[in-house]
Amino acid sequence: MKSIEIDRTKPLRDEPDTGHNRFHPDLPPILEVDVGEEVVLDTRDAIDGRLDATTTEADLDSLEPGWVHPLTGPIYVKGAHPGNLLEVEFLDILPQPQGFSGIFPGLGFLRDVFTTPFLVHWEIREGWATSPQLSGVRIPGAPFMGISAVAPSHEQLRKWTKREQNWIDAGGLAFPPDASGAVPESGPAAAEGLRTLPPRENGGNLDVKQLTKGSKLLLPIAVEGALFSVGDGHFAQGDGEVCITAVEMGATVAVRFRVLKDAAAFRNMRGPRFAHDGYFAPPEWAAPRRFVAATGLPVRDDGVNEGENLTLACRNALLNMIDLLQERGWSREQAYIICSVAVDLRVSNVVDVPNYVVSALLPEDIFQG
Repeated sequence: MKSIEIDRTKPLRDEPDTGHNRFHPDLPPILEVDVGEEVVLDTRDAIDGRLDATTTEADLDSLEPGWVHPLTGPIYVKGAHPGNLLEVEFLDILPQPQGFSGIFPGLGFLRDVFTTPFLVHWEIREGWATSPQLSGVRIPGAPFMGISAVAPSHEQLRKWTKREQNWIDAGGLAFPPDASGAVPESGPAAAEGLRTLPPRENGGNLDVKQLTKGSKLLLPIAVEGALFSVGDGHFAQGDGEVCITAVEMGATVAVRFRVLKDAAAFRNMRGPRFAHDGYFAPPEWAAPRRFVAATGLPVRDDGVNEGENLTLACRNALLNMIDLLQERGWSREQAYIICSVAVDLRVSNVVDVPNYVVSALLPEDIFQG
């Protein structure tokens, strides 16, 4: 068994030999492993340990966006070649005892509605997360890694940078290459490296909460050795991670790799694939849970139908759920955090034109007393 250990009291820039925070094909591997070998990796939280129990909303302005998503890696997998598939089996994911969730103005699904920062500090103990900022709420753990990725090729790097810049030029929100806060601090990876916020065909910030212990993730390999990296541990999350944070945590993850050489059947993959032998959460949470739900339709506030607009239906379902939580006495910001860490957004139908339906499901057992 091989491992990478880190000092979580230090930011990544003080231990640059343990990881990186940009994707680039020329990053040198920090560890080589054999197929089938168990690998144990320490990871930092998404904000690189910059938040602790004493941090307040006033401190959020000092956070540098370029620090986001310190990753552990890259790891060179022997025998992995371009055109193969890398199977990543998650053997275990162990949380650190502290976590956070937050509203960061300018980010999140409802960034036009929530413009005031808000911060929740979590204590993680015995499979649960609790917080003084959400008294009476207890979130059951189903830990997973928000980011798992292989390195892009030079061709992919150019292609994906161009398409994201095209989106920015069209008025969309994306984050182009920027060396500010980058690790490595200089060189091609800092100047050209892809930012880690969006997931891409190589994996990355998928934020799929079903990638828990026992899951297997398939990633298409574009460079020799695959160059796998991982980070952004989450203790729990609602499907959607709508405020842009889950119950964020540092974690130790154990993985095992397999290389699929005959990948002809996967050449037309439109994105990573994954599987799990059982339900994604621990058995006690696989049982039916009492819940309350709010639905959303693609109808604007002025009554205009935007038929088949799933984004609008999703937005309305979420706002409907936030209203419900406010009726129960939670502040608007508390309700948004609860939605991000516990509410599941589900596509209920995409056939009943013009009004597709998205449902927001809230498990009632997170509320104590």
